Amino acid sequence: MKKNLACFVFLLLLGTTALHAQENIPASDFEKKINNEKPQLLDVRTANEFKSGHLKNALQADWLKKDEFADRIKYLDKTKPVLVYCASGVRSDAAAKWMRDNGFTSVQNLKGGINAWKMEGKPIDAPAASVQLTLEKFHEITAAPGVTLVDFGAEWCPPCRQMQPVLKKLQAELAGKFKLAQINADNATDVMKDQKIELIPTFIIYRNGKEVWRKQGVVEADELKRKLL
Repeated sequence: MKKNLACFVFLLLLGTTALHAQENIPASDFEKKINNEKPQLLDVRTANEFKSGHLKNALQADWLKKDEFADRIKYLDKTKPVLVYCASGVRSDAAAKWMRDNGFTSVQNLKGGINAWKMEGKPIDAPAASVQLTLEKFHEITAAPGVTLVDFGAEWCPPCRQMQPVLKKLQAELAGKFKLAQINADNATDVMKDQKIELIPTFIIYRNGKEVWRKQGVVEADELKRKLL
């Protein structure tokens, strides 16, 4: 009986180890999956870490900020593969496990994190020197006659990315009826502080220079259309 129990425990541990190896993959396999499977790529480091350099086309959701993390990954497709990474692989391993426990069907972690990726000489998107949007320029944009829709967002933000087709559709349907000003949150620190923008995306509508409406988060196309007309 004891022998059988010991054998069972051994096989269980062996299976757990094998499964963990499948869930935590080396940089070479991680890169192949990015190139061949076109997965959803998620960076779970802090915003400042992300800005210092990240994998191309990665989305960002800080694992250490649980509410932000949960909100941002709502906009990922649970049925499609997700590849996650952090600095050393520890935070992203925990994030991947949480995602699998919460309905994501395929989540794999970069073993050793972005540090291992760099050690193998693989490419990183490093930030270019950016020119910050001034308050004067922002006020010039929003003071224009007519209707101006300001979109505070970022390429790495999942809900911001989800809103892009909605904005393109509205530009086509309401051509000439409003101007769209898309502001990169990474290049608008002073403006965001001045406007009290805490989360992105945030949308603000100005009519003849006066703010008439604002909303944070994903907005339905019909609601935006009503507010613009």
